[in-house]
Amino acid sequence: MYELLFSNFDNKINLSEEEKQLSSSFFQPKKLRKKQYFLQEGDVCKYVAFVEKGILYSYTIDEKGLQHIIQFAFEGWWIADQFSFLTGEPSIYHIEALEDCELLLLSKQAEEEMLQKIPKLERYFRLLLQNNLIATQRRLISSLSHTAEEKYQQLLTSCSTIPERVPQHMMASYLGITPETLSRIRRKITDTGKIS
Repeated sequence: MYELLFSNFDNKINLSEEEKQLSSSFFQPKKLRKKQYFLQEGDVCKYVAFVEKGILYSYTIDEKGLQHIIQFAFEGWWIADQFSFLTGEPSIYHIEALEDCELLLLSKQAEEEMLQKIPKLERYFRLLLQNNLIATQRRLISSLSHTAEEKYQQLLTSCSTIPERVPQHMMASYLGITPETLSRIRRKITDTGKIS
């Protein structure tokens, strides 16, 4: 159950087998069925989730009832409302299972205790936070300055299996474009074999 998590650790830091086994004791395994919520708007985010299997996505719903997808989390990714998790304030996001999921949950108290007992993990989580900040900044720049085609290409580069696993209207929401625009882009790729 923890192989993917340990592999994720190994990509950033060196833990002994004993440290890996100790770290696993701080996580709570959880299964979610497709369309089941991990978090709903107005609730406090009590856990960060590591995705062992499946896809979760976070989103907001505006005053017109439109869904705006903020993040997809595939196998090997983390997801939470960090602000709510850290402050204890109600979340502004929904986080829902797009597929049946197997998760490893980490509470704030468990995280703090784990970091005290395995100090090397401080570096792991710092690197995660740095990478998240960089990705968020790049996504912001992309949304402000790139064409719809360029944004779609970046999405495919970051996760090549996304078209097979995520419905088109959800990809369009994530990219901030209409499903019709995404259809045109995908048709163009099929016709020409590339994005111009």
